[in-house]
Amino acid sequence: MESDDGIPPTGDELIEMLAALANPLRVRIVAQLTGGRDYVSHLAREIGMSRPLLHMHLQRLEAAGLIVGSLELSEDGKAMKYYELTDFNLRLTPSLLAAAAKTLTGSAPARGLSPKEHSDEPHRQ
Repeated sequence: MESDDGIPPTGDELIEMLAALANPLRVRIVAQLTGGRDYVSHLAREIGMSRPLLHMHLQRLEAAGLIVGSLELSEDGKAMKYYELTDFNLRLTPSLLAAAAKTLTGSAPARGLSPKEHSDEPHRQ
């Protein structure tokens, strides 16, 4: 994945993006947004999930830089949060992974290790 200026992501940015896309519900959200920007209530109905759960997933995708949200007023004066995809292009290659690995500052994404990863870690004594 490269930014608009052609610079590949850092290792931490790449891990965050991949972790965000590792959830099937978030992949469904991205798929839904390929049709264009949409507001939270409509997205929740289309995907079939509660708005609070959708908000949690949208925050994770936004933190990873895959979507952006904007607050707008509807014609009747209601504040509506719209989300749309960023112009990301994710193409993994061995050389991109090698370059990203050199810039890693941590061992896991911001959300931490999964339960399986915790169980796979050697215990320190």
